[in-house]
Amino acid sequence: MPHVIVKLWPGKTEDQKRRFAATIVQGVTDSLGYNEDAVSVAFEEVPPAQWNARVYKPDIKARWTSLAKRPGYGEPPADAEERP
Repeated sequence: MPHVIVKLWPGKTEDQKRRFAATIVQGVTDSLGYNEDAVSVAFEEVPPAQWNARVYKPDIKARWTSLAKRPGYGEPPADAEERP
């Protein structure tokens, strides 16, 4: 039962978020084989001034080795293993 949480800066319209949620659900059903009724999507808006403390440090940098897609910004942890 995948639950996807999208953290993003404020400013996207409800229509943009609705269309993105539909894209995520389609990707989950196509890639993982779940029925769309099993998928939920939430959006958490995080102001830019709080991004580093609330998202980058706890969700990205602290989980660097388990990220399926790493960002093109920020420094990886010193002990991070690079993928081939």
